[in-house]
Amino acid sequence: MSVSEQSEQPGDTPATPAAAATPPARATPSAAAALTGPAAEIAAGYAFEGAALDLGALLWDGVCHPDAPIRVPLPVLNRHGLVAGATGTGKTKTLQLIAEQLSAQGVPVFLADIKGDVSGISTPGEDGERVRERAAQVGQSWAAKGFPCAFYGLGGTGPGIPVRATVTSFGPVLLSKVLQLNQTQEQSLGLIFHYADAKGLELVDLKDLRAVVAFLVSDTGKAELKGIGGLSTATAGVILRALTAFEQQGTGGFFGEPEFDTAELLRTAEDGRGIVSVLELPSVQDKPQLFSTFLMWMLADLFHDLPEVGDLEKPKLVFFFDEAHLLFSGASKAFLESITQTVRLIRSKGVGVFFVTQTPKDVPSDVLAQLGNRVQHALRAFTPDDEKALRATVRTFPKSPYDLEEVLTGLGTGEAVVTVLSERGAPTPVAVTRLRAPESLMGPVGAAALDAAVQGSPLYGRYAEAVDRESAYERLTAEQRAAEAAALEAAAREAGKAAGEGARAPRKKEEPSLAEQVVGSGIFTSLARSIGTQVGREISRSVFGTARRRRR
Repeated sequence: MSVSEQSEQPGDTPATPAAAATPPARATPSAAAALTGPAAEIAAGYAFEGAALDLGALLWDGVCHPDAPIRVPLPVLNRHGLVAGATGTGKTKTLQLIAEQLSAQGVPVFLADIKGDVSGISTPGEDGERVRERAAQVGQSWAAKGFPCAFYGLGGTGPGIPVRATVTSFGPVLLSKVLQLNQTQEQSLGLIFHYADAKGLELVDLKDLRAVVAFLVSDTGKAELKGIGGLSTATAGVILRALTAFEQQGTGGFFGEPEFDTAELLRTAEDGRGIVSVLELPSVQDKPQLFSTFLMWMLADLFHDLPEVGDLEKPKLVFFFDEAHLLFSGASKAFLESITQTVRLIRSKGVGVFFVTQTPKDVPSDVLAQLGNRVQHALRAFTPDDEKALRATVRTFPKSPYDLEEVLTGLGTGEAVVTVLSERGAPTPVAVTRLRAPESLMGPVGAAALDAAVQGSPLYGRYAEAVDRESAYERLTAEQRAAEAAALEAAAREAGKAAGEGARAPRKKEEPSLAEQVVGSGIFTSLARSIGTQVGREISRSVFGTARRRRR
């Protein structure tokens, strides 16, 4: 069975995105009549007129009401969201449920598969008694479906089409997060990037960055940054050691070329459904700083390139950050400010961002304030810290007739407290919801099927093989060797003159520094002229310091 984005799955014959979706349940007059009081008001709050995703059915007094569907309008999914809850409460299945319906509506989806169990979205689900029972409870017309998927891996680690980024495009802010540098070291790294930009030294992989750092603290390179603060030997040593330790973890392959074009995430399949881009991350679970920061690079790169579009009938892309607490752990103030700004502004470019984590307190308040759609699964309250987190979570919800402290500790698997933005942009009433069952496989596909999908993708030939072209390391090395050869030749000439003229040797001309030799060389002059005519003397950067790169 093929799981590539080019093929339809058995049982799927949609002609359009609308046909691919399971017909949504709608609140009806009979449903309103069956409910009274607060329950009727809640049900009315989710009776939207336009296109919407079905999350499940209303739970009230322990009874599930299939005629009172809980839904989220499609146009507001670029207003971002949060899926939260304790381990084992069903967050991943909720993510899968939303991703399926977005794909069916023609919206591309990006999600990170950290535990290796989301690849099943490419394959029709398995019918069974539990699935039929859940479908009957929530009024769902369940049918097994698979959805078009593309699978990626960071730098070729594990299964998936390799996703790489150049050091230049990654930028100093995100790289500082990966290397766990402090604020002073982050600022120094920013100076190093500034120097490399100004001098046209391309930082493609980590050896390029290491070569530039080593040059700037050498006897001949120290003066290069003196006018703008300089680079101390101690700070350079910290950066070099961090780079070495980083590479020893096997992560050097994440930086290089060909660099992944994040526009690939916006594709749709031939039948009009949105392609679900799954980043396979099980092999890098022990490197949380890396994969969470790499996800932020992808989002920042999209922010960089997409035009302003305002509010659309449906998002261009919905991006899911699983294990989002890892993104914010130990983050610098500059990093948090950059995340907040990116999340705030990318909405107008048609991109929705959902953070998936255990409790809302894992997400900084400034970011949490940008998340208009909430699906909160059960929380535990076994310790004083748990109780504090529970009370803090309750305070983030609008007022409701539910006792949310009691509800949140009593929810079953696949149940959640929901509030979303209405079509008018106002928060809907808080609704305790029994969620629908995903229609795709709730588990991983086999390794053979996954490998076949990866190698059968039209993107595999474009990104599979790494390319190591001439960049900062090669240029600095070549210039250093040329300078050394020139120095030896000059010394030989001077020695010859001295021998021929006896004691009346002319005053020796002071040799230029290595930096002067580099800047004055023909290679450097040609490179600077090329850079100047294409993108100016310094690469423009976004809020994360990521470089703007020309698209193919």
